[in-house]
Amino acid sequence: MDNVPTIMLSVVTRIELLSWRSATKSQLVVLESYINDAKVFDLSEAVIRKTIDIRKEQRVKLPDAIIAATALIHDLTLLTRNTSDFNRITGLEIINPWEI
Repeated sequence: MDNVPTIMLSVVTRIELLSWRSATKSQLVVLESYINDAKVFDLSEAVIRKTIDIRKEQRVKLPDAIIAATALIHDLTLLTRNTSDFNRITGLEIINPWEI
């Protein structure tokens, strides 16, 4: 179990996962378990300020800006299939898991 990476999520990702409208009850149970095993980063003042900076510099949707700011503030790599929404954000390291 020592080699298993810690799951880290922005609070926005938590909201997005749990608001999946077409999810079945069993899928939501799996998501809840996944989230419960994760470290969820709430909106700190540093993340809020970085989000503001990102939104001033780029046309990025607010949820994506918060996710990116969370990754930047906590020195994390963003794992996403949706790289096009994040690739213009300076200093953000992005990995598309479907390209590994």
